[in-house]
Amino acid sequence: MKTFDFSERPKALLTPDVVAMLTSIHEHKGKQALFIEAHADALTTLVAIAKIQSTGASNAIEGIHTTDKRLEALVRDKSAPRNRAEQEIAGYRDVLATIHESYDYIHPRPNVILQLHQQLYAFSKSAIGGNYKNADNFIAETDAGGKQSVRFQPVPAYLTANAMDMLCELFSQALKKDEHDPLLLIPMFVLDFLCIHPFNDGNGRMSRLLTLLLLYRAGYIVGKYISLEKLIEQSKDTYYEALQDSSAQWHDNESNYLPFIRYSLGILQKAYDEFAGRVEVLGQKGLSKPDRIKTVIDRKLGKITKKEIMETCPDISQVTVERALTALVKAGYLVKIGAGRTVAYGKTDSRR
Repeated sequence: MKTFDFSERPKALLTPDVVAMLTSIHEHKGKQALFIEAHADALTTLVAIAKIQSTGASNAIEGIHTTDKRLEALVRDKSAPRNRAEQEIAGYRDVLATIHESYDYIHPRPNVILQLHQQLYAFSKSAIGGNYKNADNFIAETDAGGKQSVRFQPVPAYLTANAMDMLCELFSQALKKDEHDPLLLIPMFVLDFLCIHPFNDGNGRMSRLLTLLLLYRAGYIVGKYISLEKLIEQSKDTYYEALQDSSAQWHDNESNYLPFIRYSLGILQKAYDEFAGRVEVLGQKGLSKPDRIKTVIDRKLGKITKKEIMETCPDISQVTVERALTALVKAGYLVKIGAGRTVAYGKTDSRR
């Protein structure tokens, strides 16, 4: 029978590489408040951008899509959902907003998780929102030939409520004891949640929302400014590999949490690195806007898009970015790659 061990298991997870990542993230967290205080106005724009990216990416991982224009309209609450995909996107938007605004008062308890799931499906005509699964489910994979097979069999439906009660209770007890770093306990909780797979639908999206909630409650709020969901989407194959490796033998209490913990800490570390880079650019007030744009381009390996520049420099207008890019292309510093909505820019060999 599966047991949830947040007392002894974490002791074996402090490998040298995990300790190094924890140390780096702790250092970033220490600088976090200073960054936020020094650039409060500009960071407000980063929050708005991250909300759009998080909502779009987390749904995209599950195959739920809409256009960029519609996504922005939905997240900025300027439009009502027009179809099923947009209903689910709007639901994610609202849960994300709830977490952003009230994470200090949202405790990881079963009834709270059910309420968040209900909000996720508030725009849907389906009755699944806010209810545990009513039938056994499974996690499938499809091979190159299109053949589907069961990759993981979650907790049966009739044991789900009990499993969620135990998981939340033991996790909360572990946090109160303060014997282990929350950054170890949070990925363990999320992996266990995914292995229980408590809902008929929405488990992946709920796992990412719960990740944000638990990180925010532990003081790691970088996900407000840099979309963790987007970073996960960009490394989706590695994400699924880590889940598969860590869920093996889960029912027998022989699973290895390390692959998923390493992946989760890597995502958080990358988010903090990106946050520090954006704050550095925001702090370069002595430079002209074209020079700041050039600095962003110089810092980026490979191609860069106008959208990426605008996300890094939210206080610089689209017109100014476009003029700077045109000037750099004309000067031979950049080369234009592609056309239309897919256009990007690459640095030339002749740049100095």
